[in-house]
Amino acid sequence: MQQDTHSPSSVPTTFLFDIGKVLLDFDFESSLIRLMPEAILNPHERIRHILEQKDALETGLIDPIHYADWALQILGSNATREQFYQAWQQIFRINEPMWQCIRKLADANHTLILISNINAIHAPWIFTAYPEFSFFQHKVLSYEIGILKPDPAIYRYVIDTFRLNPALTVYIDDQPQNILAGKALKLQCWKYEIHDHLAFENWLEKKLRNTKA
Repeated sequence: MQQDTHSPSSVPTTFLFDIGKVLLDFDFESSLIRLMPEAILNPHERIRHILEQKDALETGLIDPIHYADWALQILGSNATREQFYQAWQQIFRINEPMWQCIRKLADANHTLILISNINAIHAPWIFTAYPEFSFFQHKVLSYEIGILKPDPAIYRYVIDTFRLNPALTVYIDDQPQNILAGKALKLQCWKYEIHDHLAFENWLEKKLRNTKA
């Protein structure tokens, strides 16, 4: 059972959302493996290696051109850079139950903010490919500010930039280390499980009714 550490005395007004495995499901491997020759050795290890290095892309320390060229070498692929970008982008699938919640929160005039570890191949492309993101008033993206979750600095940046009251701010993420960082700054947190969306909805309903969650 998920729990937060806050008293139920205040109804939240602002919602911080992660993207991956919350708003969009994703699968890198099934997309990237199509770039490699069929007979190549260790395809899964090659994909794992390039994904292990994507933090540099998501903090803006390496640009998409250099990352794509390096990744294609690791993958042993003859694909073009543009084909790599397309494969890197075509990993997502809408998590429709969560978007139904987003629409309801937007209709109720709650402030919606994205806080995501994301890179310059996915953004801003993702916001055109999925126009549902227009429900979000603000975006805090790791590659733009050079900070990755769960660094406390990214949460302080959000709180300070948008003058948030953590006690009135809900933060939804799928990664336990990110949730711990959010809780340390007194945000109302929920560790989201994409295959147990109903648990989140039940918790959220109680939060919005100002009852114990």
